Amino acid sequence: MPAYPVACAEQLIKLDVMENPYELPEVTQLELGQHLSRLPLNRYPVAGNHPLRSKMRTALQIPQELELMLGNGSDELIHLIIQACAREGTCVMAPVPSFVMYAMSAQLNRLPFVGVPLQTDFSIDMPAMLSAIEQHKPGVLFLAYPNNPTGTLWPVDQITRLITACPGLVVIDEAYQPFAETSWLPRLSEAPNVVLIRTLSKLGLAGIRLGYLMGSPQWITQLDKVRPPFNVNILTQATAEFMMDRLGVLDSQARILREQRIILFEALSHLPGVTPFESRSNFILVRVPNAAAWFEGLKARGILVKNVSNMHPTLLANCLRLTVGTPEQTALLIHALQELAR
Repeated sequence: MPAYPVACAEQLIKLDVMENPYELPEVTQLELGQHLSRLPLNRYPVAGNHPLRSKMRTALQIPQELELMLGNGSDELIHLIIQACAREGTCVMAPVPSFVMYAMSAQLNRLPFVGVPLQTDFSIDMPAMLSAIEQHKPGVLFLAYPNNPTGTLWPVDQITRLITACPGLVVIDEAYQPFAETSWLPRLSEAPNVVLIRTLSKLGLAGIRLGYLMGSPQWITQLDKVRPPFNVNILTQATAEFMMDRLGVLDSQARILREQRIILFEALSHLPGVTPFESRSNFILVRVPNAAAWFEGLKARGILVKNVSNMHPTLLANCLRLTVGTPEQTALLIHALQELAR
């Protein structure tokens, strides 16, 4: 297997990995620096009931009946869930194309991965999914809500049917919840076999690598057994705790990005030979005449995006994934795409 590729973005407008393009306001940066400077870096981070947990419960409106587990990004949590549920005769399942770490973590844990292709409009093929669940009886089923790399927000009734049909654990992955403006959290207690993953990365704190897992105490107690001790470092804990009191800053940035997503989609819709797909994330998937040539054309114009054609040679043929940026970055991206479409 290859290592996870990370493209060099030096001197490029970075629109390839769905980061929030905004830095924190200068006054917030200075306050955060002073806050971090007082940390006991000679000590291990608090592993138990850190004040961050109670702050997250309040700021993110996490019900008290749900337990909370923190991870070094949602990537680690995905891996730990699969590790905890791995047993002979089971598998990991997800619609495809979807987040690549589901399949990679299954492989690393020596479990087969069953990917069920989406339909050409990136909706779930319900007969195929239900048939695959019946046949393979997955130990873990991942459902990205909304999905990456398509940006699709699948209907509630379809997800509910899959949860009911699945004999194992169902993981709702809400990495892009700040842009979807909806959540499975209010329904989380309705099914005993469901947990929910989120991350602070897409909201604007990708650099601190903090993911969090929510679910019933019965599930989280078991999953916590495979969590490495001190997996969330002291700088991450302190930064996240600090920002829980300042989520309004990040929410304002997310609102701008949602507005720019509309502007970008509208512009893409008017380009000849270009097909954008509706998105509820901070990116837009777009099909172009020649993804490799357009990727290089954008790069030559100083813009780095993601060529996702190889993720699924049929469904994602000639597709690029464009992260939504600032208004200035959006204008430059649109202009570059218009030049390529001529």
